[in-house]
Amino acid sequence: MSAAGRSEDDPGQSPLVDQEPDPGQSTPAVAEIAASSIRSGLAELELRSSQVLQRLENVKVSSTPESPNPVENEEEAGERVTSEDLLPAKHRVPSDILKSLEQLVSYTDSDDDPEFPLPALDDVSHLALISHSIVAYLSHLDRQQLLRVTNSISGDATRWLGTLFHFAHPASSFHADNADAVLRTVRLAIVARCPGYLEGGIPALAQPTFYISENTTPMRLHYACRQLGIPLEAIKVIPEHSQSGTMDVTLLQKQIQQDVGNNRTPLLVVADIGASLCGYVDNLLRLRDVCKAHNMWLHASGHGLAALVCAQNQGHVEEVLHSMALNLGSWLGVPSLPIVLLHRPLQNSALSAFESDPILSRRLNALSLWTSLQALGRKAIAERLHVAFQTCSILFEIASKCEGIRVLSHTPGAQTGASLSDVIQRPFDVQALFDAAAPVVAYQFDGSTTIPLGGSGSSAAAASADRETAEGLKPLEKINNASYFDRLNSWLGQILQRDCPNFDFEVIEHPTHGSCIRYCPLELGLGEQPPSSENLESFAQSLDAHVDILRATIKHKARFIHLVERSEVLRLVPLPEWAGMGGVRFVPEGWESLLTDQAKTELNKLNIDLVEALKSTDNAFSLGEGTDGLICVRFGMVTHETEVEELLDLVVTVGKSVQENSRVLDTMSEIVKKGIEAVTADLQRESEEKLWQEGILRHVPVVGRVFNWWSPPAKESGIKGRSLNLTQGVVESTENIYKYHMQMTGATAHQLPANRSPPTPMVQTPVGAPASPPVFPTVEPVPGNGNGSGTSEGTPVQSGEASGSMPAASVATPSAAPTQNHVDHARTVSQSSAASSSVPELVAASSAINNN
Repeated sequence: MSAAGRSEDDPGQSPLVDQEPDPGQSTPAVAEIAASSIRSGLAELELRSSQVLQRLENVKVSSTPESPNPVENEEEAGERVTSEDLLPAKHRVPSDILKSLEQLVSYTDSDDDPEFPLPALDDVSHLALISHSIVAYLSHLDRQQLLRVTNSISGDATRWLGTLFHFAHPASSFHADNADAVLRTVRLAIVARCPGYLEGGIPALAQPTFYISENTTPMRLHYACRQLGIPLEAIKVIPEHSQSGTMDVTLLQKQIQQDVGNNRTPLLVVADIGASLCGYVDNLLRLRDVCKAHNMWLHASGHGLAALVCAQNQGHVEEVLHSMALNLGSWLGVPSLPIVLLHRPLQNSALSAFESDPILSRRLNALSLWTSLQALGRKAIAERLHVAFQTCSILFEIASKCEGIRVLSHTPGAQTGASLSDVIQRPFDVQALFDAAAPVVAYQFDGSTTIPLGGSGSSAAAASADRETAEGLKPLEKINNASYFDRLNSWLGQILQRDCPNFDFEVIEHPTHGSCIRYCPLELGLGEQPPSSENLESFAQSLDAHVDILRATIKHKARFIHLVERSEVLRLVPLPEWAGMGGVRFVPEGWESLLTDQAKTELNKLNIDLVEALKSTDNAFSLGEGTDGLICVRFGMVTHETEVEELLDLVVTVGKSVQENSRVLDTMSEIVKKGIEAVTADLQRESEEKLWQEGILRHVPVVGRVFNWWSPPAKESGIKGRSLNLTQGVVESTENIYKYHMQMTGATAHQLPANRSPPTPMVQTPVGAPASPPVFPTVEPVPGNGNGSGTSEGTPVQSGEASGSMPAASVATPSAAPTQNHVDHARTVSQSSAASSSVPELVAASSAINNN
């Protein structure tokens, strides 16, 4: 162990000097000097870095944007408005700068973001982040001392990783990302194949060629080729094996032979050890033999390499591989750890030519890894990775046993049939180890399995299958409905993300199988840990429940389509983004031939009202919009107990009811509209007649008062108000309302004194009648009118009978009998108006208008 590592156990020693304390010198004095020395440098840096990290960790999101550089006065504000690109002239204290950073981090324009934008830090993550600050600080050491510290840190980390991953005597480099690691790998392969690369450059190689599986992204190799000036055609993508999904070694050999025949130089093979979406593992032993035969460099990358740490017996993976890339930050959930490239050592000065500073480059940034490995310890690292692989194995078993789910990822122990727990205790076998360890689980809901609608026994099942085929009711199959099953898997993935937050599920697009759900416990975020056994049980229950819903949905969807196509008023609506059972539109008979713009608007309104009515019955209905822009009724997910026929019958029944109510409202609106027109005409006409009967002098402002004082007008000479009788479609005068202080109908006529009936209104004008003078009845009032007897104003009598019906749009003549309707109560809209031609408001009936 390095001296720095021992300093944690013995605080009395300097962290950089390994020596015994002088017996003649007091121990407290040595401890005090060392502590003060640390406090003057690293301890102070650690304290301040910790304070900043704690402040950022406690920042809460805010929807209010704030200026990251607040100004102190208006003069500076004016300068910033006119010169936004200039650095402020006045200096800012560090606390204000950090406050601006907090405001910048806290701002968000989304309501779905978590309360704290930055995740919480554990001890290991905290130490790893502080190490980055220390790296910048250590770079100011004396050159010789910096070289000694850097070599010690990178040497310790390299030896520890070589022991963990069973790579004897490795060399290493540390990189910020995988693309940089691949670039370094390509340079290693070039130098190993062509030691004179530094003098001759790329022309020293005759057209180098690289080989990679089609399951692995070639973007990193593209980056390396661009950096080295190698054409992209040097990258050869080898197809996958039709059964195993791994690189087809036979096709690889054919491609190499073809390239050799074209005077190309086979240089590098990149093996996939769980780096692909589905976690496939290439056959390393066969690839090693191919590379050895053609003097090629074999590089491995992927999450499956983490299984090497779980092996309990010593091995030598360097005998199979030339190099491998380790993404420890992702595997352990520790932030900002570098990508480590372990490789066979090469003694060539050409390698140092790629480094601008051989001391610092790719070595000093190993400090965060050096501190994190010690903080975790070998046992905790092995346990974390072992738990991650066990989680994948359990998830694979749960998904493979769920009816309707198809697992697309690598099967643990597909070749050997042994579990990871058994393999790690056996003698070291790299291929068996990678075969037993599954770093990824990818699965999807596969609807191609036949799900019978009913029946039991072979004969019943055969009869049911024949009936389904004849009626077109077989469950949907993915082969003919790939896009719909992609939506189903997307829905399933979103549900699992909601119900199982401890699993980092993601919905991905597989190039062959479409949408599927992927889980990788080795792609951990900051502070994340693999799920517990309770989380696995919860996942199994959630998966079974929701897959059962999907199975029921595809089973009923075929029946749903069949019934909708046979319906006279329902039309099937394609919904490209909807994962439910489907969408229908209620289209009354005869409307499809008259779909003008106005008809489409009415049809949309009808279906909107239909959805609102259905929602009060069942939440399975929702409002949707088809590709034609028209509104439809969407059906969500269903269960096996759902009766599709009943749901569709409910839609038809409610749709017809809504349509009928819409007709009633349209008819009533037409009656009210025509009633307003009739009232306006009556009041205007009566006002003009009163003007001529009373004389113009009564209406002159000053003279009228004198004339009215000299010859008062009759008390009942005012203009009568009007009310609309919706029962008979007749506009009537309102004298009875003010005489009996009520709107009287046939149901309220019995409230009058005995032997009295309500009189007939003085004015009755049928709605829709041609413009003609109002009808004044010639029937004399019943004796005793002055005492309140008479006919209710709301229920006029025509032809000696009281009618309880409502007419259609209008009544042509006053003598026309009203038509029958289901409305069994009279509704009266009363109206009053001044002597003007403006349309009056629909308000309660007012008193007669007097002009005095």
